[in-house]
This record gives sequence, structure tokens and C-alpha cells, in this order.
Amino acid sequence: MHEPGTCQSCSQRFNSVFCKAKDEFVNQINEQKICNVYKKGQTLFNEGSYPFGVYCINDGKIKLSHQGDDGKEQIIRLLKAGDVLGYRALLSGDRYSASAVALEDTQVCFIPKDLFVSVLKMDPGLAFEMMKLLSDELHRAEIKLTHLAQKPIRERLAETLLFIKETYGFEQDGITLNVRLSREEIANLVGTATESAIRLLSEFKKDGMVELDGKKIKILKAKELIRAANLQD
Repeated sequence: MHEPGTCQSCSQRFNSVFCKAKDEFVNQINEQKICNVYKKGQTLFNEGSYPFGVYCINDGKIKLSHQGDDGKEQIIRLLKAGDVLGYRALLSGDRYSASAVALEDTQVCFIPKDLFVSVLKMDPGLAFEMMKLLSDELHRAEIKLTHLAQKPIRERLAETLLFIKETYGFEQDGITLNVRLSREEIANLVGTATESAIRLLSEFKKDGMVELDGKKIKILKAKELIRAANLQD
């Protein structure tokens, strides 16, 4: 994992919302940010705690998950390098509604609350980009809610595998999903029981759409998976 360096030379400089900030504010953020490496399984922040700033992922993968009434984990979002997290609770003055956990060794830069809020107030361009982020997050939540209510589990699993591919891409072989998720985590994303996810993954394997090797999942027939997801393209 490489050193984070400066914001101006960051490998995610043009993937992050902060690339929209004016240079003077990028300089301020660079001077005050705190960068840390979180090991796989480590928690960045816990559901129910108060936010003290926002996090920008420099390298790695993170899951945001909410604890249900029955104590079961519900994954809200999967995040990758360039993504920002923790901003919704900070802007609304709420406690965190989810916990953030590293899916692999992950490098994250922390931007203190006072600095983030002051920059937003002074930089309309960055403020607009944050509004777009919040709007996109709401849109994704509405779509997921609709699919949970209307789509069969088989279609939701196929769509989830395609979503993981869009988020993290493939390894160098061009077919293996570039993330390791447990069957429980996949079931969690789909919104079904782990047993159902395992059974359907086996069906997908039998149909030749995927290949399973522990937590490694290879997508062999993307077009068939798209059809199974009942997507338009």
C-alpha cells in the first residue's frame, strides 16, 4: 500500500468529490487531514456514535452496515477508493446510522468536521457536489427498496453480483470479482437468508454463469447473468 502523500498528488485526486474543491481549500484540507491504514476487519466508526469529520478512501474497500432489530447485519453500501463516507450524519447532526468496516487493508484520510463544514460554506462548487452525492445516495436507496419489494430473490442475486462487479471490477484475469465477500455478506446485500444465497449461487454455477472457489467468485457468462437479473441492458 503506497503512502498517501499530498491531496494534490493523491491517486484519487480526480475520482473524489474533493477534486471539485478550489485549490486554496484543497491546500487547507491537505494541511489538516489525518491519514491512517485500517486492517481488514477493523472499524472506522460505529453505528450510534457521533461524527467528528468525514473520511475519504485513498486505497481499499469498506462496507457500511446497519444493525437490524434482530441483531442481524444489513449492508447499506459498498465503498471503494475515491469514495467519501460519514458526511450524511455530519451534515444532519445525527449519530452514525451505520458502522464502517474495512473489507481489506484500507488507507483512509480523515478530514475534521470544522474544516469540512467551513470549506462547504465557502466553496459553492464543492457544496453542489455534496448535494449530488446525497441525491445519488437517496436514489440508490429508493431503487433498492423497490427491488426488495418487487423482484424475486434470483433476480436480486444476479443484480447484486453485477453491482459488485461495477463497484470493484475484476482481477487481472478479467473474470474474478476483485473483492472477497462471505456468503452471509452476499445474502445480506441481496436481502435474503444465507441458505437461499448459497442455494442460488449453486444454481448459477450449475447453469455455467459463475464459478465458485471459496470467497472467490468468477463471472463466466455476464450476458446470461444480466438476463437473470432482468435488466434492460
